[in-house]
Amino acid sequence: MTGRRPTPVIIDCDTGVDDALALLFAVRHPGLDLRAVGCVAGNTDVDQVVRNTLTVLEQAGAGEVPVARGAERPLIEPPRHAHHVHGADGMGDLRLPAPARRPAGVDAVALLRHEILACDRPVTLIPTAPLTNIALLLRTHPEVTRNIERIVFMGGAVATGNATAVAEFNVWHDPEAAAIVLTAGVPVTMYGLDVFQRVTVPAPDVRRLRESAEPGARLAGRLLAHRGPVTTEEDPAGGLGDAGAVCSVADPDGLTTHRLPVEVNLAPGPARGQTVVDRRPRPGEAELHGEMREQRLVDVALDIDAERYAALYLATVEGRTPSPGSGPS
Repeated sequence: MTGRRPTPVIIDCDTGVDDALALLFAVRHPGLDLRAVGCVAGNTDVDQVVRNTLTVLEQAGAGEVPVARGAERPLIEPPRHAHHVHGADGMGDLRLPAPARRPAGVDAVALLRHEILACDRPVTLIPTAPLTNIALLLRTHPEVTRNIERIVFMGGAVATGNATAVAEFNVWHDPEAAAIVLTAGVPVTMYGLDVFQRVTVPAPDVRRLRESAEPGARLAGRLLAHRGPVTTEEDPAGGLGDAGAVCSVADPDGLTTHRLPVEVNLAPGPARGQTVVDRRPRPGEAELHGEMREQRLVDVALDIDAERYAALYLATVEGRTPSPGSGPS
């Protein structure tokens, strides 16, 4: 980190167990400067997302990070929450105290526009939620693209989906928003299910976090113990989920990406919301017969150093210096 300024980042989330893990990491990593947080409906309703986000920032001991309420539903679809995964309150039903913090007096799109344009360096956006807020921002205020370094979004899948057989939840929740973001002319990294599901914090580390006297570390342990692939109380190993996308911004060398054409399937039916990633080495019969479509190039995450990111996460949340190879130099 010597002589290197922190990377300015903005997170847009639907907090959410693993969004909360992502916020805890972003607040505590010395290489990240968390400028603002936007909230959007997804894992739970947007008002609960705002409350959860404020609570996590408070537990993490964050500074005055502005938080704003965003879209309460997708652009076209009705909201479809994931309470079966994240609990009725979106936070594993941990019965956390109500936050003393209050959200900003503007909506998320206005907050994100202000923070992006006010920053003296290009900002990295990290959406860990349906992309509704980001799509509205890019369509309403396209001038922000001049000060966006990159969008690193948790969403999509090359192989298997989780909302459907082929569609990942965040993209499936608002496919039109995802299509807008991918075609906005901003560099994009897709941190999809292919790597999302691979970063797991071992059970002994989760137990240690849960027993910590420090509120933020203890909350991380409680959240990880709720997060799959937890099987029993005796084996509470938990996946980082969305937090891995933030780890990849702090330490990009742990992620292997390939620049590939990607488009979002917007048609009704079982493939709606699929991120169609073209990994062919050469054009196929469809292209040879004139069926050409515009496909934007996206840096698609295909491999990950899972142990590196788990170690980086633990060191950061516990306030330890990351070991060599687990963070940017």
